[in-house]
Amino acid sequence: MLTEGTIIALSTAAGQGAIAVLRLSGSKAITSVDRLFKARSGKPLNTQKSHTVHLGDLMDKQSVVDEVLVTLFKGPHSYTGEDVVEISCHGSVFIQEKILRLFLDHGIQAAQPGEFTLRAFVNGKMDLSQAEAVSDLIASENAASHAIALQQMRGGFSDEIKKLREQLLNFASLIELELDFAEEDVAFADREAFIALLKKIESLLKHLLDSFALGNVLKKGVPVAIVGPPNAGKSTLLNALLNEDKAIISAIAGTTRDSIEDEITLDGIAFRFIDTAGIRETEDVVEKIGIQKTFEKLENAAFVFYLIDSTDKAQHQAAVEALAKINTQYPDKPLLVVWNKMDKTKDFTPPNDTHYPSLAISAKEQTSIDALQKHLVDYFQQQNYSDQTVLSNARHYGALNAALGEIIKVQQGIDDHLSSDLLAIDLRQALYHLGEITGEVTNDELLGNIFSKFCIGK
Repeated sequence: MLTEGTIIALSTAAGQGAIAVLRLSGSKAITSVDRLFKARSGKPLNTQKSHTVHLGDLMDKQSVVDEVLVTLFKGPHSYTGEDVVEISCHGSVFIQEKILRLFLDHGIQAAQPGEFTLRAFVNGKMDLSQAEAVSDLIASENAASHAIALQQMRGGFSDEIKKLREQLLNFASLIELELDFAEEDVAFADREAFIALLKKIESLLKHLLDSFALGNVLKKGVPVAIVGPPNAGKSTLLNALLNEDKAIISAIAGTTRDSIEDEITLDGIAFRFIDTAGIRETEDVVEKIGIQKTFEKLENAAFVFYLIDSTDKAQHQAAVEALAKINTQYPDKPLLVVWNKMDKTKDFTPPNDTHYPSLAISAKEQTSIDALQKHLVDYFQQQNYSDQTVLSNARHYGALNAALGEIIKVQQGIDDHLSSDLLAIDLRQALYHLGEITGEVTNDELLGNIFSKFCIGK
């Protein structure tokens, strides 16, 4: 991707609207607009101050294309660090295309996907992780993903990485210095302080890596599996949660033979509810496949509703055994036991022999569905995702994981009394992987891959 020349693109959504905004960036952005813009003030744009707005007509020779507002952002005090001009015109598709063609005919280049943000990165207006957060912010569809992207775009995550890298770089420099005095056997780096730093970095990296599980599900939608025996009312509960008839409901056990899922947003968090096949012993080949998929969904779920028919004593006993197995296999899996069909029972008190929190509802009558949703929302809001650095980018996860591996190697090398030159190799690799995140270490292929996923105009 080239970052030379002056570029233009439509920055608002394609299609007809009340207004549209076209953005230019580059050394000729102001002069090129000046040639085609007739300001009401009669003053040329290149004499105006930065961050000012000007009303006038955009001209194609002697014809008026549209009455527009032109906003100036002079470099380096702009999004890209270059001269930037934004033209706000009427939202006719014809007008948008006419203005775009007009500037292309005057030698301005059409911007590539993400090229404005790429220029911001190249010109030091943001680091690579912040640039990626811009894309995540545009794509955010709920409050949780918005909060994570905004925190990262403001530099919360990259600031932590930069501080770690700077501290590690100081010690790495001293280790490298020792190599120059290898024959004198001089130690410049305080080994005790170095070990303390490595332990601190290891702890923080593990914390960030652990947060990826939360960040990833909040970004993509929290998967919530609805599991339990056949005919417990799982499909009815899914329909109640979604407030629509998404799943087929039948009195015949084993109606659901495959997982059914849909997504809703509750208090700013996207939840992906998954209705699964009932867990039981069966000879039906198709149903067996569905049950196998149920366990796969349970394993990948961030939260589980285990549904039990409160009128069926046999289900109760079977559930106690099934929940014990789930607890053994997935001891850290957050799970709520849901006692369904309360419309058919009186004075029912949920037993406490499952060792999980429980709630009584009626999916059919939609009784206590709001309490069920509140329990779910409260659990994830307690994670404080908006007040802490949460990792949500798979590329960052891979780089941090690689950096952690190198840090552990350095610690092992110190324990084994390895020479400074061997420690320096692992330190360089750790610094390399941390630098990959913020863009201090990068290559054209990586940049092309990241910015090609952006929308044009951003």
